[in-house]
Amino acid sequence: MGQPESISDPIALGGAPASSRVPGLVRIVGFLVCVEVASGILQGYYTPIWKDIAGHLAMSDADVNWFEAAQLIVAALAVPPMARLGDMAGHKRVLVASTAVTALGSWILVFSPTFVTFLIGFALQGAYVVWLPMEISIIYRRTAGSPRQHALTRNAAAILVGALELAVIVGALTSGALVGSTSMSVVLALPAIAVTLVLVLVAGGIEHVPGHGMTDPDLPGFCLLTLTLGLVMAGLITIRLQGPASILAWGLIVLGLAALVVFTRFEAGRRHPFVDVRLLALPTQWPVQLTAFLFGMSVLGAQIPLSTFARTDPDTAGYGLGADASFVSALIGVYVISLAIGAFTLPAVSRLLGTRAAYVLYCLLVAVGYALWLPFHATPLQAVINMVIAGIGSGALVAALPASAAAGAPPAATGLATGMTNATKTVGGAIASSIFAIALTATGSLDDPAAGHAPLSGYMIVWSVCATAALLAAITLIRLPPTHRAGPG
Repeated sequence: MGQPESISDPIALGGAPASSRVPGLVRIVGFLVCVEVASGILQGYYTPIWKDIAGHLAMSDADVNWFEAAQLIVAALAVPPMARLGDMAGHKRVLVASTAVTALGSWILVFSPTFVTFLIGFALQGAYVVWLPMEISIIYRRTAGSPRQHALTRNAAAILVGALELAVIVGALTSGALVGSTSMSVVLALPAIAVTLVLVLVAGGIEHVPGHGMTDPDLPGFCLLTLTLGLVMAGLITIRLQGPASILAWGLIVLGLAALVVFTRFEAGRRHPFVDVRLLALPTQWPVQLTAFLFGMSVLGAQIPLSTFARTDPDTAGYGLGADASFVSALIGVYVISLAIGAFTLPAVSRLLGTRAAYVLYCLLVAVGYALWLPFHATPLQAVINMVIAGIGSGALVAALPASAAAGAPPAATGLATGMTNATKTVGGAIASSIFAIALTATGSLDDPAAGHAPLSGYMIVWSVCATAALLAAITLIRLPPTHRAGPG
């Protein structure tokens, strides 16, 4: 046996002194990197083959939207309770449980004969959204007592997100290469195998650290939260299906907002609330959570519109890049690489500018990247430049927000704080997705080209919303207290 693993490796993040070494941290981060590789495969694997999946299930392309909607709903509903359970029962236990649910959903896809069964499997896969918050909480708890706890957490988060984004590319390239040469069952089995292997690794490779106990689990709070998110998400999905004039859709949203008021007041009066709304109102928390919401609008809501714009034939619609699927795959690859660059550069930029200034800078990069689409959208080169700029900012924020939330939360609530960044990001993406769907279907249907093309003004709305949301996020982060630090300045 050699010397204990320490922070003198790359995770040392700049060569930590002996006093700040955390034995075993490198091994733990190594296991968690495997989890993020599986997460990246899931996030990149299916995008290039949705048309093939539609043919496999004998359904229309329009029905694919139901898969995205179902997974968004599960993600929004799952993250807050699972994050809270991580604080109470132990973060490893929740990580293992969510990985098991994701593996189950992945295997359902392999043997799914119908649209309904595939929908159920893909929805269950949404449990993976809690992985990164739980991983960051595990690292944050593991580094307790180190004078560089915040820096180690932030830099480990950058490594995890970098691994995630690189795995997205691998997943996309793998599915695209295999789909034409083997059966769909074999193609769909590979992600399931990857998640199952990760389940075994995590269960046996990471030690359990007890949580703070399951006393007073606040089941009424959980039910109110589920009702609130369920009503709002149901209203958003109804808008996507029936349009902005739907009375049912707006009625569901109003009921959801009313339930949110009841939930907030109820939780504020609880001694041990399921979601500590008082914590989320702290000056070290609300700017981070609001930024996550605004950031979700672009990172989750804009990808499909960008893909459809690139595939639109300018000779027919008067706009678009007229690109084929291979170029779109390459554009996705370049974008994901820029995300990884953003994640990997976060530690150095934070040390150079200070944490708060670095976060603001990355938000401004996202704003500039999407704003550039407004005048520059006529050539593939312009598209690549725009996405690289936005991607660098986005990659850093994916890593920065959970780590910043953890740094601004008490030790007993790191899982909740980091998990809420994913939850608010998901809700932001869902709202943006609904806005974009309305804008882009103003003169036709994106799912049925024969019905007409979306107007160019619709894409202008998409880019404007993304740029404005990122700018508002930058302004919001200025409100972070100067003493709030996710690492050394």
